[in-house]
Amino acid sequence: VSRSPIYSHFGETVSGLSVIRAYKHQERFLKHNEITIDENLKSVYPWIVSNRWLAIRLESLGNLVVFFAALFAVISRETIDSGLVGLSISYALNVTQTLNWLVRMTSELETNIVAVERVSEYCEIENEAEWVTQHRPPENWPQAGRLQFIDYKVRYRPELDLVLKGITCDITSSEKIGIVGRTGAGKSSLTNCLFRIIEAAEGHILIDDIDIATIGLHDLRNNITIIPQDPVLFSGTLRLNLDPFDKFSDENIWRVLELSHLKDYITGLEEGLQHEVAEGGENLSVGQRQLLCLARALLRKSRILILDEATAAVDLETDNLIQNTIRKEFSHCTVLTIAHRLHSIMDSSRVMVLDAGKIVEFDSPNNLLEKRGHFYSMAKDAGISQQTVTSL
Repeated sequence: VSRSPIYSHFGETVSGLSVIRAYKHQERFLKHNEITIDENLKSVYPWIVSNRWLAIRLESLGNLVVFFAALFAVISRETIDSGLVGLSISYALNVTQTLNWLVRMTSELETNIVAVERVSEYCEIENEAEWVTQHRPPENWPQAGRLQFIDYKVRYRPELDLVLKGITCDITSSEKIGIVGRTGAGKSSLTNCLFRIIEAAEGHILIDDIDIATIGLHDLRNNITIIPQDPVLFSGTLRLNLDPFDKFSDENIWRVLELSHLKDYITGLEEGLQHEVAEGGENLSVGQRQLLCLARALLRKSRILILDEATAAVDLETDNLIQNTIRKEFSHCTVLTIAHRLHSIMDSSRVMVLDAGKIVEFDSPNNLLEKRGHFYSMAKDAGISQQTVTSL
């Protein structure tokens, strides 16, 4: 237990060396490392002392056994067979070693049983819903991309409070919705619910009049596209990352790469689409990883697209490239954008403002600014005025 923080901190330090050096936080991390080692030594020292304490007593006990075996052999020398004497003393000499082994094995069993407990915990985790059910949606579902939340409530565990508290709204086909709110307002929870990563406590979500709780997870997740804040890339070729199931031709892939402004970069690579991507895309910049995720979304062209703070970690130039491509190529799709930068959702059809798991405002950006409510104060902090919205 006390070793885990050491390994965890060491791994975090190694993976973030460049950031630590950039902000000159070496001393802070060294100090924290020393603290975790000290905490570990507080447990290791008593363990070593107790082992020595036990070893001395076991050694003494073993010596006593040998002593009494030899003593009884001398006392009974006239009545006991010499072979039996040799056998008893040879076994007595092994008592100390056997006792040490027994205690050590018992101690190791107690230590390693934690691993069994962890495996058992994973085995007892409740499974997700069925991957494919008998009730399957139409093959071309969703056609319109209409989303309806009906008194939707969610909690992460049965004993915890509600995270989303009665979300009710109707998002029409091809509508562009911006979702904003303070940290902990429930923005990411809302998108997790669309993929049924979190199951509903109460209420329903309908996509084109089909309750997502009645269909399999494969059918649901295969028909919704998300571009997350942290781009997910696998070790393998660029082509594998864009089209893992080999459904599209090279022509289609080059087309989406051009739309996502990556064609020139990949053309300049010696292997082209066969260029190897490192685990997590470590040999690509953050902007390039995000543009690859955009290309993947363009390739699938689902009727519903979710942007979960997709441009929060990229520079303004890459942000503008992504936003312009989405406006042009996903004009016929329903787009939900969780915004980190309010500028990216000011041209949305409507903006949903969440606070403590509830929708407190839901209207066009212009109307919300006129109301001078939650959204107005957030826009004011970001330096956005009605003139900015009008110019967009």
